[in-house]
Amino acid sequence: MSNPLIASAADGASSAANAKITTGGASTLQSGRTIAITRGVNLDNSDFSGQNLRGVAFQQSIVRDTNFKGSNLFGASFFDATVDGSDFEDADMTQANVEMAQFNRANLKNTVMREMYVSGATLFEGVKDIENSDWTDTFLRKDQQKYLCNHPTAKGTNPVTGADTRESLMCP
Repeated sequence: MSNPLIASAADGASSAANAKITTGGASTLQSGRTIAITRGVNLDNSDFSGQNLRGVAFQQSIVRDTNFKGSNLFGASFFDATVDGSDFEDADMTQANVEMAQFNRANLKNTVMREMYVSGATLFEGVKDIENSDWTDTFLRKDQQKYLCNHPTAKGTNPVTGADTRESLMCP
């Protein structure tokens, strides 16, 4: 009998390297696919680099100093998660839910952050790097937008989408 927490490779969270995800939480079936949920799990210092984590819910989890470099996080949920110091360089976070998440010291260099769901309580203050990131159609609270636009690394062009960082943030 197959493990119900492991979806097909096209749907996300599918490899043995994701054992903390598949053993640390529950699963749910949405739109015909299984999504691992890590609610409240401590995933500090984990290595999910290069993984297909499409739709995985890291909600209310502690994922500080975790490596998501080059990962597919399309539609993932970081609702109320602490991702301080995590590395999202070259990751795809399109349509991710980052409501109430905290990104202090996080590396967002080259990250695709299109159409993310961001609430008023999401904090990007203290983010380490946003160079070459794409924020197209991600609507930020005015103070967070101002903070990101004034960040010294708010420059460059995303290597995947070709979007200019400052334009995608709608900087003045």
